[in-house]
Amino acid sequence: MMFPEEKKVYVFELDDVIFPKKDYLLQVYYLFANFIEFTETFPPQGDLVNFMKKHLESQGEESLFEHAQETFGFDIKYKENFERLHVNAVLPLKLHLFDHIAALFSQLNAANKRICVLTKGNPLEQINKVKFVEWGAFSDQIKIYFQDELVFRQIDPVQFLAQEFEVDAAAIQFVD
Repeated sequence: MMFPEEKKVYVFELDDVIFPKKDYLLQVYYLFANFIEFTETFPPQGDLVNFMKKHLESQGEESLFEHAQETFGFDIKYKENFERLHVNAVLPLKLHLFDHIAALFSQLNAANKRICVLTKGNPLEQINKVKFVEWGAFSDQIKIYFQDELVFRQIDPVQFLAQEFEVDAAAIQFVD
């Protein structure tokens, strides 16, 4: 894979760039379905997971909980549990880097380039994902930054990264 040689810092998004976001979501849905089956005895965990998976693939995340709740008739009070799981789920399986990303990380590392993640979305949810990514040899080399947190603090992410890595903003390459 080719990358611009003149760039010094390579910035990646987490979801659907470093790993498939659905790998995280499906595990959250699995944990939620187990919780519902254990608490309510219905619906069976497999039925709820399959419903949520099909919804995710056909309609995305939007209104997924509400559609599942209407379809299976469990109490709306479980929405809080569903949302909390997105932020603090202990995943049964690690999240694996896309093969081409692992290869790119190796190439960038060999070329003495700096690598970081600048991720959008709820910082608590994103950091939970980071904990479960199988970073391999890169686990100590990649810094993680949260775009929403920087924007909230009225800090320009590009300028922040330039300052953080002591480079000109033009030396930063975004990979998406």
